Amino acid sequence: MKKTVTFLAAALLSAAVIAGSGEKEIYTVNAEKSTIFWTGKKVTGEHTGTLAIKSGTVTVENGMPVAATFDIDMNSIVCTDLEDEGTNMKLVGHLKSADFFGVEAHPTGKFVATSFTPIAGAKDREPNYKIKGTLTLKGISHEIEFEGLIAMKGSGLVSNGSAEFDRAKYDIRYGSGSFFEDLGDKTIYDEVGLTFVLSATK
Repeated sequence: MKKTVTFLAAALLSAAVIAGSGEKEIYTVNAEKSTIFWTGKKVTGEHTGTLAIKSGTVTVENGMPVAATFDIDMNSIVCTDLEDEGTNMKLVGHLKSADFFGVEAHPTGKFVATSFTPIAGAKDREPNYKIKGTLTLKGISHEIEFEGLIAMKGSGLVSNGSAEFDRAKYDIRYGSGSFFEDLGDKTIYDEVGLTFVLSATK
């Protein structure tokens, strides 16, 4: 009888471990420790700046990321390369206008990750996942794909990586060769670079 009870207890414990191993853990993004850096290029140079992440979560199952969602505060857009205050404010105002991101009508952007594929042989501190997801700007959604580093330690999660999106797909037409001809050195390239740094906790 004692052996039967012991075996039953062991079986129940084993079942509990197996059932618990598939539990999902939700990490909440710390907005104050997370930033998106952007780069926009034109024929005559480039501009750089930042955007704030309003909120977000990363879902982890069996030690692997399986889902993520981030809301981007488009009103937070900042230019970091122009030192003259007046010129800086003029550019930021233009980026917020309907010529570009139309933040009055579309104050929030969104990224929803749909798949995470481990990169075989990834080295320490280098991208270890190929990430696919949907980026929504101005109410328009398109898929983007990029490589990123995702690391978990204790109750914390950190992530960084770089991506690129085609602004023409989001109907951002100003200075775009996709919509206008003969722009010459007034051309602003369609590709916008993004580099993100995220911090999240359970």
